[in-house]
Amino acid sequence: MSRFAIGIDLGGTQVRAAAVDERGNIHQRMEERTDAQAGPDRVLGQICGLVDTLLSVCDPSAITGIGVSAPGPLDTELGLALDIPTLRGFSNYPLREELQKRLSPPVRLENDGIAAAIGEWQFGAGRGFQSLVYVTVSTGIGGGIVADGRVVRGRKGMAGHVGHMSIVPDGLVCSCGGKGCFEAYASGTAFTKRARARIAECKETSLASGGEALDSRSVFAAADNGDPLANVLVDEEADILGRGFVNLIHIFSPEIVIMGGGLSEQFERLQPRIQAYVTQWAMPAFRDVRVVRAALGQNSGLVGAAALAFFSQQSPTEP
Repeated sequence: MSRFAIGIDLGGTQVRAAAVDERGNIHQRMEERTDAQAGPDRVLGQICGLVDTLLSVCDPSAITGIGVSAPGPLDTELGLALDIPTLRGFSNYPLREELQKRLSPPVRLENDGIAAAIGEWQFGAGRGFQSLVYVTVSTGIGGGIVADGRVVRGRKGMAGHVGHMSIVPDGLVCSCGGKGCFEAYASGTAFTKRARARIAECKETSLASGGEALDSRSVFAAADNGDPLANVLVDEEADILGRGFVNLIHIFSPEIVIMGGGLSEQFERLQPRIQAYVTQWAMPAFRDVRVVRAALGQNSGLVGAAALAFFSQQSPTEP
């Protein structure tokens, strides 16, 4: 009989759940908008409701466990949500314990960036590699690392907060309180903010009519239509991403860098210039590292969370 795991991807905007088999195939998937300001009881009620629905359409005896992907910082050793800024009340909250009280299958908890890295490593673009860096570029920037066939978790399981390495000395203030963070310059939020500021200085652009409704898709669409400012903005974004990726390549020496998140939908436009940046600025021995798009798309974290449930113990080849 086939085994399944339930993956939960908890975010500040959406909470997603899926039944996933041992090959990483999604058999049932559902989502709903996270009631992010209602507090932990309400959010955990949403998770349990999704799980109950999945169990009603799957054979419960085939479910081996539940893996939960959540934004950090998390202490995954103790199962604590230390301080999730997008979810009210999740400060020093025993997330794993409270979920386990409500759910029968065993529950594992993982940072969302690490879970997505596991998903891509086990079932996506990183399959077959022993060392990789995964970077999600969306509202913020997060990540996860696999080195020598093992997931890098670090102290308290908090490794992989790649969005908060500084790439500009004494630069823009980040949401974390630091200055010059990768996230403050290269996230989807930063990209849109930079576009709005530049539009105010340049009226000869089709983007001027976007106003507050302007988003990253609008900028990429304008670039595809030949708008000069939009193309400059896109090229700048690729260069900033390249700078961050080069830093990560030098630190972790991965075989590949995998880019996921909302901005990866524009990967075909961004990739050539990102790769060119790596070729120009990485040390010669590192210049052959490829930057690739996440194969699982928006399901990387969901599938990675489910993968956790298949492995109760860590080994060199398991997450």
